[in-house]
Amino acid sequence: MLFDLPDHQALYAALLARDPRLDGQAFVCVSSTRVFCRLTCPARKPKAENCMFFATIGECIEAGYRACKRCHPLQAAALADPTIAALLHALDERPDLRWSEGHVEQLGYDPSTVRRSFKRQFGMTFLEMARQRRLREGFATLATGGKVITAQHEASFESSSAFRAAFARLLGCAPADLRADRLLRATWIPTPLGDMIAVSSRSHLHLLEFIDRKGLPAELARLQTMSKEGLGIGPMPPSEQAAAELADYFAARSERFETPLALSGSAFMQDVWGALREIPAGETRSYSDIARQVGRPSAVRAVARANGANQIALMIPCHRVIGADGSLTGYGGGLWRKQRLIEIERQLKTTKKESTA
Repeated sequence: MLFDLPDHQALYAALLARDPRLDGQAFVCVSSTRVFCRLTCPARKPKAENCMFFATIGECIEAGYRACKRCHPLQAAALADPTIAALLHALDERPDLRWSEGHVEQLGYDPSTVRRSFKRQFGMTFLEMARQRRLREGFATLATGGKVITAQHEASFESSSAFRAAFARLLGCAPADLRADRLLRATWIPTPLGDMIAVSSRSHLHLLEFIDRKGLPAELARLQTMSKEGLGIGPMPPSEQAAAELADYFAARSERFETPLALSGSAFMQDVWGALREIPAGETRSYSDIARQVGRPSAVRAVARANGANQIALMIPCHRVIGADGSLTGYGGGLWRKQRLIEIERQLKTTKKESTA
């Protein structure tokens, strides 16, 4: 589980009281109706013996329950939280502001509550998200040929050393090292689940990762070594295609990714990645399933390593691989994000079925 749940009695009491404090942290599955709901659902309350509680929507779906049509648990929990929605709107209005807990308090919110809520929903705090947004502004300036000092000001960093340090922690290199005339160029792609970095040549996409992935600096360093001349910055046709396809994916318009990919790995790794791409959106497989599919049924650990070595997130859908017992397993982008991706794809699959019915 992603969260430690209270006991059954406490959760049932929260269900009866429609306690908003646990909304999004736990879901109730009702055995008599085979429906799962938010704890704040306005529907008539089931008997305690008919209730099972899970920490994630993914667990409810895996257990064979369908979403309630009254409380809509598949709606993004973040958007259902008025505090998160209000702060995200405030961040959109002032992306240049050097947000602090004082600003959060001025808006009438408790900083510790906000910190926990954002960490639960996004895997990062509101202040970390705001800092990330400011770095995005600086990156965009560099990508259009702007000077480092201009990018620093656009990112609202008071000192050049702080901007360089933040940039280096994120991308593994100083901003001045990203030149616009390189064969491999990095692009910043915003998504609803966090910003991503794409690295493309003129013909292929070489990397697509969420920027908070711990292994991203090492992956970028390998690409810098591979390219010999280092990485550049700016759009390339494959990264622009990737951005458009990701927009369609997150808007539940399409699960198809046709961006040409540059796959650098052993023959076995490429077999595993090919098997991952064959998993339909809205479905999951275990590591042992993939091992059998590539003709190496005993190579479950090797499959797991190949899965972890994938550096093109979403398009090579390693998030669709779960444990043999149905539990979420490790994911470089964070388990919270893996859960959200599985939920998005199951909703997309449902929407697709309804549109063809």
